[in-house]
Amino acid sequence: MSKVKVFRLTYVDFYSKNTDSMVEYYTNTMGYRISEEVDGVTYLSNALDHHNIVITPSDKKGIRRYGYQLDGNLSLEEVQEQLHVQGINSTIKVDVKPGISRLIELQDPAGNTLELFTEMEQTTVGFGTSGIVPHKLGHVAFYAKNYQNTIEFYRDALGFNFTDKIGEAFANFLSCNTDHHTLNIVASDETRLHHIAFQLKDASHQCASSDLLAKQGYPILWGPSRHTAGHNIATYHHDPDQNVVELYTDMDILIPELGIFEPRPWHEELPLKPKVWESLSAWGTEFEVDLAKV
Repeated sequence: MSKVKVFRLTYVDFYSKNTDSMVEYYTNTMGYRISEEVDGVTYLSNALDHHNIVITPSDKKGIRRYGYQLDGNLSLEEVQEQLHVQGINSTIKVDVKPGISRLIELQDPAGNTLELFTEMEQTTVGFGTSGIVPHKLGHVAFYAKNYQNTIEFYRDALGFNFTDKIGEAFANFLSCNTDHHTLNIVASDETRLHHIAFQLKDASHQCASSDLLAKQGYPILWGPSRHTAGHNIATYHHDPDQNVVELYTDMDILIPELGIFEPRPWHEELPLKPKVWESLSAWGTEFEVDLAKV
């Protein structure tokens, strides 16, 4: 029988005390388009999916939930049964949100709420014509209490591959597809967002994005520099709610069948296999903001 397999991070749902500014940021700065607004909740699309970002009004800020798409080889009932066998409680919900008719809701060991689904409406709003306009929502990183149990949950229950580490007990990278990572779990005694990341086209896109951010009053906190784990060239800035946002290009591509990454000229080793890195920047550059403490 097939195993439960997530294959992409599809959306992030934010709680926000500052919804007007967050929606303004995601439309005018990031270039996302509004697909629907329901009961004060705004659903924004990168191009095709009904939503990739959700802004939910609240008296607090932070992550409300993460949405992951399943490969469809199992029904939701079969997924739920496999989770139950592993001692993981979940609930199947019907018609609880726009764009998705059926989903499974559950919590990971760190306390994050996840929504798993097989199908989402394709609204085809198209890519934006102004703003940054990323290719896609790429990954999230979060601080996690019970981080080792959380790593095992994503690997064993949802089918993620473990790729790299930075330090023995700091950042832990996992992938549900061929990207170097779709998830970065940071060891902590609390659970909260570390950053959310969007893929750009190339280095020129990144340069233009930094210019646009500067014009709109969003200074770059860290970067550009090439990371060690993943080798992506990255910059980081704050959104209006002070969530850290990464814009990146050139991320390593995983070949899971071989347990290596596709070769690149800047790789320190050939073949490059998952390993433990000791620093964040392959270029050796240092910045005022310490990404390990955002």
